[in-house]
Amino acid sequence: MFHISALIFLFFFYISSAKNIPAIFIFGDSIVDVGNNNYINTIAKAAFPNGIDFCRRCSSGRFTNGRTVIDILEQDLGAKNFTPPYLAPTTTGDMVLRGVNYASSGSGILSNTGIVWGDHIGFYEQISNFEKTKKTIVSRIGRREAKRLLKHRALFVVVIGANDLFFGQQITFLQNRSSQGQRAYLNILTSTLKSQLTRLYYLEARKIVVTNVPRIGCSPYERDNYPNGKGCVGSLNKPIHSYNRRLKRLLMDLTANQTGSTYVYADIHAILEDILHNYKSYGFRNADSACCHSGGAHGGLVPCFPLSKFCSDRTKYVFWDAFHLTETSNLIAARHMMDGGLKYMSPMNIPQLVHS
Repeated sequence: MFHISALIFLFFFYISSAKNIPAIFIFGDSIVDVGNNNYINTIAKAAFPNGIDFCRRCSSGRFTNGRTVIDILEQDLGAKNFTPPYLAPTTTGDMVLRGVNYASSGSGILSNTGIVWGDHIGFYEQISNFEKTKKTIVSRIGRREAKRLLKHRALFVVVIGANDLFFGQQITFLQNRSSQGQRAYLNILTSTLKSQLTRLYYLEARKIVVTNVPRIGCSPYERDNYPNGKGCVGSLNKPIHSYNRRLKRLLMDLTANQTGSTYVYADIHAILEDILHNYKSYGFRNADSACCHSGGAHGGLVPCFPLSKFCSDRTKYVFWDAFHLTETSNLIAARHMMDGGLKYMSPMNIPQLVHS
């Protein structure tokens, strides 16, 4: 009798979980871009061999060899299809009820971040695109059900800020090398992000995951740009620590002051630090060079493009290219975001947020 009751409980738990599979709306940069940049005038496009392990005969639009961390999270949550890019002509009708990806490679919190690559879709514009999607959702299911979907069953994921520190930081140091100038720039970033997240809140977003900025100074690109250093470029990581502390406080304040909201701080910085420190225990052989490479001692001087060489065993590399992680690294990051405690996810992990 106990076993039958247990099976019945598990059955109804599964049904309940299936019904709570959220619509997922994704905002951000190249870490989570799944093809929006294919539709704009930019050199920041994920050409082959990007996506080689995702699909060999299509352009995945992803800046990695396989799935992004969001792709993996979606599958873990039970989604049958990956969230489509907003600009794809097929992203129409009832498809948007399951979520949309607005991310654009090169974009940032500030609208002018990423202009070096050409056209890009900054965070402000991504939110405007979501507002258009919301109108479509209302037209499909009505205002009441749309509000219920967005407030209670939708998950919002924001992966932004790295490009602002990657490009913006260098501009700031050229203009003003003082710590006061650096603090002023970080103040601009966090105040701008606050207004952007508040706008999302007024568009009915309630369950929002925001990632911090990873260890840019450990990327193959920075290792090759500072060849005289040993290991990660520490001077680049210090401003990131300052920004990440500010971000965590900001998300706590927003949760406290925006009724019904829950902002989750995803510590990608700590997750990557763990991977880099313990890469051998994760099964990696290389933690400082790009699998897809063309120039530089670490393969970090040239982005991954059709003439690049790439390693045969992608599972043994932490980094896919000069900036981005391999699918294997993304799998580890997704696991921490799904199962991690306060060390990586604060105040809760993604399943807890989905079912809250």
